[in-house]
Amino acid sequence: MSSADARPRPLRVVQWATGALGCRVLRGVLDHHRLELAGVWVHSPAKEGVDAGVLAGREATGITATRELADILDLDADCVVYAPGPTGDPYADLDTVCALLSSGKNVISMNGLVYPAAHGPFLVNELEQACKRGRTSLHGCGINRGFMADVLPLMLSRMSCGISHVYARECNDLARHPSWPMVHHMIGFGRDEESYLRALRPARTAMRSLYSESLHLMAAGLHIDLDEIDVDVDHRLAGADLRVASGLIPRGTVAAARWTFNGIAAGRPVLTIEAIHKADAARQPLWGPPGYAVRVHGLPSVTLTTGDDWITDPLSAAACHALNAIPVVCAAPPGIRTFLDLPHVGGRMRLDPSGGF
Repeated sequence: MSSADARPRPLRVVQWATGALGCRVLRGVLDHHRLELAGVWVHSPAKEGVDAGVLAGREATGITATRELADILDLDADCVVYAPGPTGDPYADLDTVCALLSSGKNVISMNGLVYPAAHGPFLVNELEQACKRGRTSLHGCGINRGFMADVLPLMLSRMSCGISHVYARECNDLARHPSWPMVHHMIGFGRDEESYLRALRPARTAMRSLYSESLHLMAAGLHIDLDEIDVDVDHRLAGADLRVASGLIPRGTVAAARWTFNGIAAGRPVLTIEAIHKADAARQPLWGPPGYAVRVHGLPSVTLTTGDDWITDPLSAAACHALNAIPVVCAAPPGIRTFLDLPHVGGRMRLDPSGGF
């Protein structure tokens, strides 16, 4: 047998959705010498039938995008990187994710499912049964959630004993974020205060759902049970018109928000996640500068604080998190596989400057 014959075959990957994050994953698959693109699902009718290479800004691949779930289910593929926009509702995509798992395709979710047990036994049972039918695994990852708000605090906790509280903070400057749907619709910037407050009830439910996974993942890693999750939100209005990449934020409309999520145990907060969004951080100093912070209060206490330049491209970092997980998830036993279940895997060092991923 030749050395070429002895090499493992490339893992065949489907990219589900091609927004800003999905396109980065797509490019990573195309550039990776151990991955092979099997298919692409798109949401927009304008992208249907377009070559995957064109969507990724690469040469044509001969693989065209589809909007049909059945087309993806019929493919011979090892893994689907599932990256539609987050909804905050773990049941919104349940049928689709279960269909993919049941068809024999492992799923790496980038819109939640970091810790499905946070949503109760029904969701877990549905996902586990789908994994059993397809002999597949499900793994949720990302950057925040999926790393900064949960995995990184757990990693730092290894250097401390007698832990009394864990705090994780992310402050995002959205001045250069190009997505109008994300900045204006999902986060709510550019709305008048009355409209913003009216939308807070469904937003609070969605945000609680998203961040409860991170809190419960940390709690499981630290071997504690949470009694409840408390959610608080504050906001500030723009003092002047803010012209940012996603569009105008008019004076007097919402331009900054701070969400605080506390995991309560034994009657007190033991885990805290703070998520801050600013339309233009240079003109909004309140709540501190952009960046990340993790504090583990224990013996000894451990603190990690960074500026927003610690990660030069958060979307690409999230994409790499998924790409590096593909081989481990595909090799894992069937079932839900969180960060707590999988061996650590890092990125690959590139020794050949002309090589890809």
